[in-house]
Amino acid sequence: GCELTASTKSYTFQVDEEDDSDHILALSVVCLTDGAKDECNVVEVVGRNHENQEIAVPVANLKLSCQPLLSLDNFKLQPPVTFRLAAGSGPVHLAGWHRIVHREDASFEEDDDLSEEEEEEEELAPIMPAKK
Repeated sequence: GCELTASTKSYTFQVDEEDDSDHILALSVVCLTDGAKDECNVVEVVGRNHENQEIAVPVANLKLSCQPLLSLDNFKLQPPVTFRLAAGSGPVHLAGWHRIVHREDASFEEDDDLSEEEEEEEELAPIMPAKK
């Protein structure tokens, strides 16, 4: 997680470019924290599109009196990504999770999984019609 305030308006999450792993960053909750004023606090996500151009997308507009918290249901992002307080003074807390998928771990043998499922199906008794 991170916190955006009037003095710290942005936070960048990045990974080592030489890392062979795939990284997923998921944003779960954006909320105002203790000391927030009743003003609009707009949080943007700044990233790069497929043409490597910087794009900024607002993901939350929080106000203490009407919407102090927003659940983003694990909004997935590709690092590097910057979270920016585009309006308001916060403090706004962002929470989520970071998953690292090692490429050699991603390749698994599906045949083993299928054979176990087939074995389980063979052990089940057939379904019989109900007696009248």
